[in-house]
Amino acid sequence: MSSESTGARPARTVKCVVWDLDNTVWDGILLEDGDVPLRPGIREVITELDRRGILQSVASRNDHEAASAALERHGLLDYFLYPQITWSAKSESVRAIAASLNLGLDAFAFVDDDPFERAEVAYAVPELLCVDATDAAALTGRPEFTPRFITDDSAKRRTMYRADQVRAEVEREYSGPTEDFLATLDMRFTIARATEEDLQRAAELTVRTNQLNTTGYTYSYEELDAFRTSPDHELLVARLVDRHGPYGTIGLVLIERGSGAWRIKLLLMSCRVMARGVGGVLITYLRERAKDAGVRLLSEFLPNGRNRMMFVTYKFSRFREVARDGELVTLEADLTDIPAYPDYMKITVPDTLDGAL
Repeated sequence: MSSESTGARPARTVKCVVWDLDNTVWDGILLEDGDVPLRPGIREVITELDRRGILQSVASRNDHEAASAALERHGLLDYFLYPQITWSAKSESVRAIAASLNLGLDAFAFVDDDPFERAEVAYAVPELLCVDATDAAALTGRPEFTPRFITDDSAKRRTMYRADQVRAEVEREYSGPTEDFLATLDMRFTIARATEEDLQRAAELTVRTNQLNTTGYTYSYEELDAFRTSPDHELLVARLVDRHGPYGTIGLVLIERGSGAWRIKLLLMSCRVMARGVGGVLITYLRERAKDAGVRLLSEFLPNGRNRMMFVTYKFSRFREVARDGELVTLEADLTDIPAYPDYMKITVPDTLDGAL
């Protein structure tokens, strides 16, 4: 169960499908034909991808009002987040969607009937997967679109991203200091020991989360279950709720506990909570735990090209490099002068720290 056996980069996992509309989602060209029936099997694919927690959007050269109305008539408009219905290049639309969702472009698939459009997107955004619309009805049978587990969070993912849109709009309209805005959210952050019921989501997080991930190690359900019951390890999950609704399970920590030192083998946070300060809160909790136990707190960090923010978070939390083995860096926490938890967030932790703070 070593990190070496599980540290390989995971196979492509599609987190968002971006659809063209004309002759892809529906048959015909909307502005020429008016009545555009859905292509066979497309409704079933869209609803099944949504059930699996795969986000979806639109990149279409079309009239925005007419295309939105057609999607509404077909009962599909709500499935698409940040749809880009413009006359711009589709690669620009895909990039705009990725920025809005805060997802890496290598997590995207683009479906279009036009070879020129697919070629333009593939050239401009080589990280993503391009799919011919003639193959769209078979997407749900492909491994890139088939997560091993479909959790409660999976089925709610689109709803949670919709809530994020509301939060972002409220934040844009707020003119005061950031901490004052965060206080208006009534955030409740919970850290808990993982239970058996948490393991499917925990395994999903190790595969889905790349940017706010200290090592990029992926662990199977069975490996995580062994860690959960091991006397030498501790597996923690973190959840966040605010007045707009739940974010779901957004954090995971795996600690290897030695007699004189604890080593963080994996620490990851969902990109959706990057601006909420919960990464620092989670690290503060771990520093307090180690200090109370009288042990050193070490952490592994393995750069993956996209996780520098986690390294910066560690630096702000007073970790320093103490060893290096190739690309693998070992950091150690300063356990003096640990900051207080922020006033704008209610934090509940395992009973080792006496419940709510």
